[in-house]
Amino acid sequence: MPLNFEFLNDPAGFGLSEGWLLVAFSSPYWQILLAGFLNTLKVCLPALFLSTLLGLLIGLGQLTPHPLVKGLCKAYINLFRNVPLLLQLLAIYFAITQFLPIASQAWSLGDIVFISKSGLAFPSFSDAPLRGRFSIEGGWVLSPEYLAVLLALVVYTAAFVAEIVRAGVQAVKPGMRQGALALGLNNRQTTRYVVLPLALRVVVPSLSNQYLNLLKNASLGVAVGYPELVSVANTAINQSGKAVECVLIILITYALLSAVAAGLMNWLNTRVNRGAL
Repeated sequence: MPLNFEFLNDPAGFGLSEGWLLVAFSSPYWQILLAGFLNTLKVCLPALFLSTLLGLLIGLGQLTPHPLVKGLCKAYINLFRNVPLLLQLLAIYFAITQFLPIASQAWSLGDIVFISKSGLAFPSFSDAPLRGRFSIEGGWVLSPEYLAVLLALVVYTAAFVAEIVRAGVQAVKPGMRQGALALGLNNRQTTRYVVLPLALRVVVPSLSNQYLNLLKNASLGVAVGYPELVSVANTAINQSGKAVECVLIILITYALLSAVAAGLMNWLNTRVNRGAL
């Protein structure tokens, strides 16, 4: 079969259950694939932020003198770093779909946030979710597939980020901390204004690798039916028979996405190392 991409303008014949871009059965393949790419970003961007925040807390927790906090942080890292991400994803997804109540009996928080087998519902800009007879109506709803992929990416990546943060903080020379304390700063101020800015020079290059891994690991969403780019492309292959073209689209898309992320991290690395000897 000749290599061509004319099929991208043909009707795809299938839609997506969720996403930022609304698509229907009559939507062309390019629009369906774009929706899948946006779904990839939809899970990756919050996962980057949350894994960084969680990893920072756990990394600093390893350095605390409190034995219980230190032990829990080390146990977290050893557990999630040594279990394959796919197994964590499947475990989280099965936990959501097996142990949470059905939508009509959803757990609620202040009657504005509901969580059930159907996902997480919370207020939107226009309305708040309400418990219906068979489902949660109104508001924004995050599907169980989305929640599983997001949580798996966060807890897995955070374990690696925590080790990077720990190593970065320990790489700061003790004299820097002692000098800050001698100037009258307390421990919290010393960590925030002296230790962490200096640790960033060591942390950022290693974080770049973890962020790139997170972007690529989002493709595992196909295992639980989350309609990200790889999952959508697989369906497009079955519908159109254009396997080579769809695989090329995936390769080019992830290459460009990784290049953009690497460029941003290189810019950040240049910023934090400005003035370094």
